[in-house]
Amino acid sequence: MHGLGELFDVANSLIDEDLKPQITHQVLAPSETERVRNIDAVIIPPNLNGKRGEHDPKLHHWIVHQHLAGTIICSACAGSFWLGHAGILDGRPATTHWALEEDFRSHFPKVRLSPERILVDDNDIVTAGGVMAWVDLGIHLIGRWLGPTVVSQTCRQMLIDPTGREQRNYRSFRPNLAHRNQAIRALQIWMESNVDADLTVGALAIQAGLSPRSLHRKFLESTGHTVNQYVQELRIEKAKGLLELTAQTVSEICWQVGYKDVSAFNRLFKSISGLSAGEYRHRFRIHPTPVT
Repeated sequence: MHGLGELFDVANSLIDEDLKPQITHQVLAPSETERVRNIDAVIIPPNLNGKRGEHDPKLHHWIVHQHLAGTIICSACAGSFWLGHAGILDGRPATTHWALEEDFRSHFPKVRLSPERILVDDNDIVTAGGVMAWVDLGIHLIGRWLGPTVVSQTCRQMLIDPTGREQRNYRSFRPNLAHRNQAIRALQIWMESNVDADLTVGALAIQAGLSPRSLHRKFLESTGHTVNQYVQELRIEKAKGLLELTAQTVSEICWQVGYKDVSAFNRLFKSISGLSAGEYRHRFRIHPTPVT
């Protein structure tokens, strides 16, 4: 994977060759895999062309063979689909890019997916989230093989600080509007513009012209979320935008997105985003460009 080799090279340059082994690495095309032997780790890289590995049975077989031989199997982003198709993730914890969660779950329901995690280390299988999570994966492997001192030196050399991140810090709520239920879609569009309104099940049922029971069933079938889950995700997403783009206080934002209890809002915000509202603003605030 582009960039990962450079990270390993930096780590190698920081160690005493007489005391520690260096990390040797090479990029292999699928057709070249059979010729390599004695591999410590295999990394399946991200794929940005939309392919998900279902038509690579020879590569799946090779991944299984390497895994059985004791090789650490790793993936980043959509690379996890190749591991899933190889069957080595069944019953195991793993992660992938948060935007691929629904697709991944539909293909591999037996995997214990944690899309909020940047990296999941399950000893012999290590999976990382988005494309740039190769940084976290690379640093993690350097730590395994070369120790924490080299990790610290490498991070300083590369000007990176990958510790303590989670995918849910970056995750956006993308509600499904592509379903066929026009009444639910119209309700979703109305909710987008009325997050501060009464969004209880009873009020939304009246807005949609449905019974509460029918709303529960049709909303879950159409969106994949319960009504309450959807309302929470929608309101927190709106709060994120206000934290990024305005100077409003957290209390003001809390009230603007429909909550009255600031403490409860803060707890909900952190449970969904992994950060407090203040931490989120500090990390993601978009400062306006000054007019010259």
